[in-house]
Amino acid sequence: MADVPMYVISENASSERRITPSWSIDTFKTKLEPITGIPPSAQRLSLKASKAAGSVPLEAVDEENTFLSSFQLVAYGEIHVADTRPAGMRVNFNDTSGVERYVMPETEYQKKSDSVLAWKKAQKLGRFDPSAPDQEQARVSGFAREIETRGIAQGKRCRVGGEDTRRGVVQYVGEVGEIPNGAGPWIGVHLDEPVGKNDGSIAGKRYWGAESAMKHGVFVRPERVEVGDFPALDDLEDMEEI
Repeated sequence: MADVPMYVISENASSERRITPSWSIDTFKTKLEPITGIPPSAQRLSLKASKAAGSVPLEAVDEENTFLSSFQLVAYGEIHVADTRPAGMRVNFNDTSGVERYVMPETEYQKKSDSVLAWKKAQKLGRFDPSAPDQEQARVSGFAREIETRGIAQGKRCRVGGEDTRRGVVQYVGEVGEIPNGAGPWIGVHLDEPVGKNDGSIAGKRYWGAESAMKHGVFVRPERVEVGDFPALDDLEDMEEI
């Protein structure tokens, strides 16, 4: 009788296996141990012809002389392997917290010829692109031109991102070293409403104002700032009476 492809499913593993109907249940359980980590004596097997079908116990009084051909083995059906041991005696193969991690030394990684780093070097990508410094400088220069063109300066009223609900005052214009990969000038705005990201400080460095739980501060690139006649909004100005 030909082998039958089926899915073997346990708490710690799930894989497709070819099942030989001439195996006894006892032999089958022995073969399942290295796959599931469950010793034969603790295995409880059940058979499902499909995901929607009900489970049928795969067991017998004499498992040494009862063969899998006695059961309905359907191609790509499921054999579930339950662990009958108490929870404290089971091995959790999914818990890697106690496994020592290997971290390759940086010097060794740089010597490898089949790494992502080696591929980037060969393709001249990212920081290995000879034109990268020129591109970065052009980007920074573009920010400076935006500041000049838009007339952005400390103390001017503005709105951020074209949203009237994000009006405020420019409090800072310049570099913000605490922003990762943030070369070039940033615009620090103190918003009228506490709808910002910070209180005027980043990573412990204060750029304006005093410490506050209210997040009125935001740092954005120049192209998102529009200076002009943007007075603070009065929520009551359109109400005829209170």
